[in-house]
Amino acid sequence: MAGRDLEREGANKSYSSSVPPPPPSRVYDPETSWTSWLVPMFVVANLVIFILAMYINDCPRKPHAVEGDCVFKFLGRFSFQPTRENPLFGPSSLTLTKMGALKWDAVVNQHQGWRLITCIWLHAGIIHLAANMLSLVFIGIRLEQQFGFVRIGIIYLISGFGGSILSSLFIRNNISVGASGALFGLLGAMLSELITNWTIYTNKVAALVTLLFIVVINLAIGMLPHVDNFAHIGGFLTGFLLGFVFLPRPQFGWLAQRHVPPGARLKSKYKVYQYVLWILSLILVIAGLFIGLLMLLRGENGYDHCHWCHYLTCVPTSKWKCSDG
Repeated sequence: MAGRDLEREGANKSYSSSVPPPPPSRVYDPETSWTSWLVPMFVVANLVIFILAMYINDCPRKPHAVEGDCVFKFLGRFSFQPTRENPLFGPSSLTLTKMGALKWDAVVNQHQGWRLITCIWLHAGIIHLAANMLSLVFIGIRLEQQFGFVRIGIIYLISGFGGSILSSLFIRNNISVGASGALFGLLGAMLSELITNWTIYTNKVAALVTLLFIVVINLAIGMLPHVDNFAHIGGFLTGFLLGFVFLPRPQFGWLAQRHVPPGARLKSKYKVYQYVLWILSLILVIAGLFIGLLMLLRGENGYDHCHWCHYLTCVPTSKWKCSDG
């Protein structure tokens, strides 16, 4: 496992994301409650792709495989790679690379930009998959019920894309797979949704403190070795900005205006600060994704612009060492 990225190629990064923040109390909820179907479809798609990866991997037929190497050999071609190679019970790095894992050289030098999207549908092992899908179910279904599949689907996919861009700018020597960037995007969107709709919540301070605590714990776990925290940070920042764009709610009393007499002064659908945050966030997210993608395709190294950023993904201690992407 030396030289491989166990973060998005592993499950370490995602365990904390499986703890959903409690929903804050609302005074006012003008939105219709949607039936969640997109998030369950995402879960099914990830499961199908993992099964396909195991089918393609076919551990028993690999040239190096000997009796006892593959884990759960009774599964046949669906058996897992040896734990010394992949302790997360999944396919080999070669299989993941063939199926679209994020790899800096492939994206920059071989012009395979599609890997920035395909990598979020791949998982390194059954442990990795289970942790991410539990997180997606707990966080995503509630958001889809509140805001609908279109907005949550857009936030999920673009956040995953943003996480892949930031990861590629800093991680060059390891492949990367997993949905954690997209999941952190949903967490970021939950935070910005609370902020932009601040006036319609009760217990807002407690909700904000709880959500910030969960985010900080998630990001702190990302500072362990073999965890690509850049994917977390990129996804979180993208989702945080997109939350201001897609998740503002009309101010209290706006819907009641349908019953006011003609000629009466009407409230604006959104408050002024919501419009300001909407415009600023839209500009920042478009500029950030464009500049990041441009830097990546030009082959720039993120560490050339941020020499201390390696501390964001791994803090060396007496117990472990950190490798430079």
